[in-house]
Amino acid sequence: MVQNKSIGVISLGCDKNRVDTEKMIARLKTKHTITPDIEKAEIIIVNTCAFLESSRKEAIEEILSAYSYKKGGEGKGVAEKLIVTGCLPQRFISEIFNEFTEVDAFLGISDYDKINEIIDALYDSDKRLNAVGNPSNERLLDRTLTTNGYAYLKIADGCSNHCTYCLIPSIRGKYRSVPSEMLLKETKALGEVNELILVAQDTTAYGVDLNNGENLVSLIRTLSALDNVKSIRLLYCYPENITEELIDELATNPKLIKYIDIPMQHADDKILKLMNRKGTFDKYLSLVERLKERVKGIAIRSTFITGFPQEDEKAFNNLVNFLERAKLFNAGFFKYSREEGTAAARLSGQIDGKTKTARLKKLYAVQKKIVKQNYKDLVGKTFNVVCEGFDNDQLVYYGRAYFNAPDIDGTVYFFSADETVCGATYPVKIIKATGYDLYGERQ
Repeated sequence: MVQNKSIGVISLGCDKNRVDTEKMIARLKTKHTITPDIEKAEIIIVNTCAFLESSRKEAIEEILSAYSYKKGGEGKGVAEKLIVTGCLPQRFISEIFNEFTEVDAFLGISDYDKINEIIDALYDSDKRLNAVGNPSNERLLDRTLTTNGYAYLKIADGCSNHCTYCLIPSIRGKYRSVPSEMLLKETKALGEVNELILVAQDTTAYGVDLNNGENLVSLIRTLSALDNVKSIRLLYCYPENITEELIDELATNPKLIKYIDIPMQHADDKILKLMNRKGTFDKYLSLVERLKERVKGIAIRSTFITGFPQEDEKAFNNLVNFLERAKLFNAGFFKYSREEGTAAARLSGQIDGKTKTARLKKLYAVQKKIVKQNYKDLVGKTFNVVCEGFDNDQLVYYGRAYFNAPDIDGTVYFFSADETVCGATYPVKIIKATGYDLYGERQ
């Protein structure tokens, strides 16, 4: 059995992938040592994403870069083995196993718990290994957190929505909720968490497959009762599944952050139908208005796709009109990616790249004006901000308020005359706004 190899881990993709990586690292640490220095790693593991063509390209580039640190590569490092895990091999193992001979072993999205056994097998034989299994239910595994002060909790895997543009069901399988008793144990084991961020491909579908009456609201209440959890944030709440019960919970639960991420993807009725989404312009606008009315100060974030097949000028203008009326706190925009194997890839009326790029720029310009007004309304107000570090270029601290989710929203920069500790929370009065960032003074 192989012991105490130095292992470098590269994690790509979403926060759900990050949770998988954290579980794999904890497993690895029972026998080996994790190193942040890839040049010193005897084994390199790349945990991949394959959701879009761009993410697959990034994964392939990282694999080839990792190979350059392998003995016999470009001589940069001392790596003896290269292992690729996650979505790319799960979906494309038949294409990549023979193509990427530089890789010693491949594992899929449900194979992280056998990583040490695979490493043993690689050193017992010179054979390359295809260890990709079928997507399966989550298992209770230890985690090594790679975040500071906050932690993601993956409450389900897979998806059963079958949006016509999406590969997730073919990669991660049907929707599978993690039983609440497992999530409870996992959360308790995390220690003190200032911010627990619930994630899944569709968090609002939680419990639909458990047949025991559990749903997202009951899970939130269970987790809120834990002393080690100081607050809870919701990401990836599909608009079609946001219930009045969930809105009430957002309004009344003191541990539930007044923030919600709702991936609407579009707002034109025709395009939403082509996407196999159940919403409409009016339904989405009504949902936004109800949330703002009943949850005072709520920050609503969303994501949208432009350039979807048959998105004519009327459909695009409907999306622009929706943004101008909804006045979301923040939004992200993506150009439609034609993914082979999806229903949308076979639709007529595919949009050319130049038009997609122009529409993407227009959407960002529209949202930037909205953010400018949203931020103008914040100037002069004081918010609790968790400090995440010190910016040596600007000579100020930086962190997040309740309206900033990690990595996807803006930053609050602030001046402090007193000692400031990373991870601690401080009242900060906003004095100005620039772009997607805010500047303030610690009170």
